[in-house]
Amino acid sequence: MNASIVIPVFNEQDNICRMYEAIQPIVGDLGPDYEIIFVDDGSTDKTLTELQTLAHDDSHLKVVEFRRNYGQTAAMSAGIQHATGDVIVTMDGDLQNDPADIPMMLREIEAGYDLVHGWRKNRQDAWLHRKLPSRAANWLISRVTGFPVNDLGCTLKAVRREIAQELELFGDMHRFIPILAHQRGARCLEVVTNHRARQFGTSKYGMSRVVRVLLDLITVKYLCQYMVSPMRLFGSIGIGCAAVGLTSALATTLMKTLQGVDMTGNPLLLLGVFSLMVGVQFFVLGLLGELGARIYFEVQNKRPYAVRSLKNFESVEVGPTIRVNRAA
Repeated sequence: MNASIVIPVFNEQDNICRMYEAIQPIVGDLGPDYEIIFVDDGSTDKTLTELQTLAHDDSHLKVVEFRRNYGQTAAMSAGIQHATGDVIVTMDGDLQNDPADIPMMLREIEAGYDLVHGWRKNRQDAWLHRKLPSRAANWLISRVTGFPVNDLGCTLKAVRREIAQELELFGDMHRFIPILAHQRGARCLEVVTNHRARQFGTSKYGMSRVVRVLLDLITVKYLCQYMVSPMRLFGSIGIGCAAVGLTSALATTLMKTLQGVDMTGNPLLLLGVFSLMVGVQFFVLGLLGELGARIYFEVQNKRPYAVRSLKNFESVEVGPTIRVNRAA
């Protein structure tokens, strides 16, 4: 299998040459047509100059230059979409991921896995503002999504190209790649990888990412469980609101009948009316969600399923990027 290494970078001028030199000893395991794709995410230092110099002397090194800074997810997505290798390896450009782990991950892909993601078990970062929030986030994500994971934030991953290019990455979704791939039926494996302390440059992440992760987790939960049928979510909430409204209305009626309590001054009457109105709104939202989901799949010629393989079919095109086979 030929491999493509995708490395998003932003203001990493001191790490570019060192990263390139660290990758060179393992390129022999990447196939004859390997490629190293650096995505410059709008760097303002000499990162792009360093990349252009290296690319001039090595045709295997390719550079994608952004017009401005769009974030790591956008850079990761661009590198994945431009990759041509059978397997795509993603990693950070700060030298904290060890390129020596790549051959081990490729062997797991050859063994039958579709995605192999790293676990920085002995993480070399500050405990209070890096390791502690990461552990809490991984615990929460694992419980909410039902996907067992120890380190979802590790960028070092190896994934088959046809699966990686199916994923739609927006916002800060790059950290949820294993979950999104698993939802598409990919066989995933988490392996322990080496992690090194940052020696040059500064980290681009802070405590503010905690809020973004929580918001993205809500999005991922919705995409994985309710994307195809939004009515399951909004309809359930609507039924709950309607049940509260009907119960309140019944209680109001009984209080009027049995105890003579004035209905107009009874707060249960207001609760019943309000709950019924909210329930209707959630039902309508569910219907709109169902309509939007159908438009999403039909207009873009997408499918709510993924085919792993077909046998005894001759090759034809189905959809914009997926090649399958049809019976002769």
